[in-house]
Amino acid sequence: MVTGSMSLGRPFWTFWSAAALANVGDGIRLAAFPLLAASLTTSPVGVAAVTAAQALPWLVTGLLAGSLADRRGARTLLAQADVARVIVLAVLVVAVATGWASLPLVLLASFLLGVGETVRDTAAQTALPGLVPDRLLERANGRLAAGEIVGNEFVGPPVGAALFVMGTALPFAANGASLALAVMLVLTLPLSLAARPPAAATQVDQGVAAGLRWLVRHRVLRTLAVVTAAVAAADSAWFAILVLYATNRLGTGTAGFGIMLAVGALGGLLGSLVADRLVAGRRHRVVLAWSLAITAGIPAVLAVTSQLWAAVLVIVVTSGSFAVLNVTAVSLRQRLVPRELLGRVVAAGRTLSFSAAAVGALLGGVLTSTIGIEAPFVFSGLVAATATAAWSVASRP
Repeated sequence: MVTGSMSLGRPFWTFWSAAALANVGDGIRLAAFPLLAASLTTSPVGVAAVTAAQALPWLVTGLLAGSLADRRGARTLLAQADVARVIVLAVLVVAVATGWASLPLVLLASFLLGVGETVRDTAAQTALPGLVPDRLLERANGRLAAGEIVGNEFVGPPVGAALFVMGTALPFAANGASLALAVMLVLTLPLSLAARPPAAATQVDQGVAAGLRWLVRHRVLRTLAVVTAAVAAADSAWFAILVLYATNRLGTGTAGFGIMLAVGALGGLLGSLVADRLVAGRRHRVVLAWSLAITAGIPAVLAVTSQLWAAVLVIVVTSGSFAVLNVTAVSLRQRLVPRELLGRVVAAGRTLSFSAAAVGALLGGVLTSTIGIEAPFVFSGLVAATATAAWSVASRP
């Protein structure tokens, strides 16, 4: 089916603009929080804890966020999540500006902002099917992913660092302002998104359990959740030690490593923009098989070479492939999951992937210290072969 000439529509672009503002704010905070923590403590553990506190909510409240998304209208939940984050940021701005900010307060703010982000991200995925026709889901998800990459990786971090130099409280004030603007845009979305999802009472009352049972019983999506989590673990395993590989094997230095990451982000941006064309005609099964194989398989090249050009190529290709994988997986899930269960199934998949990524990062460190720096790349290649084979068998018509 040709969709190239079909417009995503004004409601979608309003939704996209709100998401883009939120992502820029998240990118600003991503850079500013470690800088704030480092100004309050010299402990590496304390600084790392602030970053970890932003990811922890997916493990603690991810499934509950999914259940909440299935109980309330997406527009309402999006607005409430961002308003709550604005309040937290306002308190943090006052604390920083008046000099009574402390590491425990920053940790608490980081965690609460992470909870709000968890709720917002889950609600956003449940909202999209109500904004665009099914045939345009891949394109819409790709555009959202592109906006996320630009906001989180290109615009937000350098702005956050620059604002922090100008004034310690400024990046958090800017984050709050971006979220406030996002709320105003969300409130202009169609009223249909404010309505509670058309859920059967029994499914809503059963909460998280109903979503998990549905996912476990669905062979294709169950397998998709497992293989994408495995690839997330493999990706984190080699990415966690990439800085060591880059500085020790490639001799890039700190600046060179940063440039490598920026180039990789360009690959992710390109992948998110072409994903809908790759899936044209609903070729989800084939695209997912290739993206699983490429995302986790290509890094194995770095186990046998230490050429800079090869490393850059690997980062660009895997970033692009990972973006295609995410867009395709999200779109397939939105197509197959009943609307009344979508929030819980989405949250279950994302919680599994975030958990796997955390374990993978630790495993990458263990493999490097016990076997060698090539081990995480070999591990990623093995995961690629296993995950691709499992998906190919489970998704067979």
